[in-house]
Amino acid sequence: MTQVQDQQQDQKPQEWRGVAADDITEELTQETTVRLAGRSRRLLRDMLAPYKRAIQLLVVIVVVENAARLSIPYLVKEGIDTGIGPIRATGDTGPLLVIVGIMLVATLTQAVARNLFLVRSGQIGQDILFEIRRRVFRQFQALSPAFHDSYTSGRVISRQTSDVDAIYEMLETGFDGLVTAALTLVGTAGLLLFLDVRLGLVALVCGPFLAWLTNWFRKESARSYRVTREKVALVIVHFVESMGGIRAVQAFRREGRNQEIFDDVNDQYRLANLDAFRLVAWFMPGIKLIGNVTIGVVLLYGAFRAYHGEVTVGVLAAFLLYLRQFFEPMMEISQFYNTFQSASAALEKLSGVLEEEPGVPEPTDPVPLEGARGEVRFDHVSFSYVDDIPVLPDLDLTVPAGQTLALVGTTGAGKTTLAKLATRFYDPVRGRVLLDGIDVRHLASDTLRDAVVMVTQENYLFSGTVADNIRFGRPDATMEQVEEAARAIGAHDFIAALPHGYDTDVANRGGRLSAGQRQLVAFARAFLADPAVLILDEATSSLDVPSERLVQHALRTVLAGRTAVIIAHRLSTVEIADRVLVMEHGRIVEDGTPADLIAGGEGRFSDLHQAWLDSLA
Repeated sequence: MTQVQDQQQDQKPQEWRGVAADDITEELTQETTVRLAGRSRRLLRDMLAPYKRAIQLLVVIVVVENAARLSIPYLVKEGIDTGIGPIRATGDTGPLLVIVGIMLVATLTQAVARNLFLVRSGQIGQDILFEIRRRVFRQFQALSPAFHDSYTSGRVISRQTSDVDAIYEMLETGFDGLVTAALTLVGTAGLLLFLDVRLGLVALVCGPFLAWLTNWFRKESARSYRVTREKVALVIVHFVESMGGIRAVQAFRREGRNQEIFDDVNDQYRLANLDAFRLVAWFMPGIKLIGNVTIGVVLLYGAFRAYHGEVTVGVLAAFLLYLRQFFEPMMEISQFYNTFQSASAALEKLSGVLEEEPGVPEPTDPVPLEGARGEVRFDHVSFSYVDDIPVLPDLDLTVPAGQTLALVGTTGAGKTTLAKLATRFYDPVRGRVLLDGIDVRHLASDTLRDAVVMVTQENYLFSGTVADNIRFGRPDATMEQVEEAARAIGAHDFIAALPHGYDTDVANRGGRLSAGQRQLVAFARAFLADPAVLILDEATSSLDVPSERLVQHALRTVLAGRTAVIIAHRLSTVEIADRVLVMEHGRIVEDGTPADLIAGGEGRFSDLHQAWLDSLA
């Protein structure tokens, strides 16, 4: 890690405040609200666009379902007013049986429409979720290491889990609830006025109170659920980071402090949820109160008019049934707002990630690279992680094809930064990085990754077998090719001795293998990928002496016939280099073969070599 990176780490103000801008509660100005809402709507429109006709069909199905449901109270009215009368007069049950038959048909229609809606909407919802997860995963892979340096793994997991789950809840119940509520409100209001205008007007006096209460709940719940999404992200971030670094946590007896931090963020999440529940606790009883008062008033007024013969009993019964249906959607709307606000906050997070521009964008017109030779050139390259703090002020360097170059120097000298620029994890602020004379910014990422491979000191192994990890860079490699690569770098014997050989599961992050074995697997992976340029970033720094000897032997095989850049603190690794560069503050202060630099008897590399010899004595 460079000095500048160290400074960036030190600038984090709190131990758990590693939260990106989209996870920080920002003042909800009108401009901010409009921007976030617009971003979310763009993503939602984009997701729904392929299903436009299917959604139109769903709307038709919902309309049919609700029309059948709304017909039931009216049929009850007809049954009371026109079906019971003939029975009293002549004993004729025909009209009543016809009405009951129509009710059965309406009920069956509603059930069939409901089934069709649930099946089709479920398919569309799962397809949309599949595409969202796919896009988010692809975007996270496309974003540069600079983005991931500030966007922790906990937030990545939060985007793919809790945020997607929130959208799933909205797709599962939100669309149905919203459309059903809207149709019920409009349809019921129209039927109330159709049955009796005066009773309808009395009933609809509650409208302004409902509108005010609903609007209040909408605004407050938007704020509340945005905060809830932010707080759950903090919980996930701290949990994932603590478990990911569990060895360090236990080694430094950090459990107590981590528990305090987790309790703090967990309590913030609890309080945010309580705030959301309080809103619902006011809204739902408020709707019930308005509804029951309205029903009571209508019942009194309707009974008075029925007593005077101005309305029939059937009309009054249907009116009260419709009036109860009129208030039921308001309860559904409250539930819909819960899921909608949570999903809206999730959409804001996901849309923010999906609209993030890659720090190293793909070229619009990539240049082909046929048969890469491996010449690397830094043409007056300047780079800084933070403005005005240069890590590489003006680097001019050419590494001929096939040369093994070793980089040495103190921490913060710019060695790793040079490697990251060669692999295009970052782009230079000024100047160019050239591969075989082509600016790497003009090469497609697949082309560049085929030609340049970097092996780091972490030696990250993925869950799966040893063979799977070796063929990581060439998924189509045969088992014979995997074994050939392992034999070439001297890893076959220890792999064959594992319980299941190449099919042995390496466990989480390769925990079943030693550090030296993981390094050999990483070298076998690089050997099988067969790049023109191989960069080793302190690949032996964490190894013991026996493991280092194995790796040193493997290195000679891995580096043969290709350009290599070795970043090393151990000078035993440098001995195999054709050329050594000593770097200090982003500048090259010594350049030559190991033998020439040592033979001079003066200079930094000579001093480093002598100090290394003294340490072996």
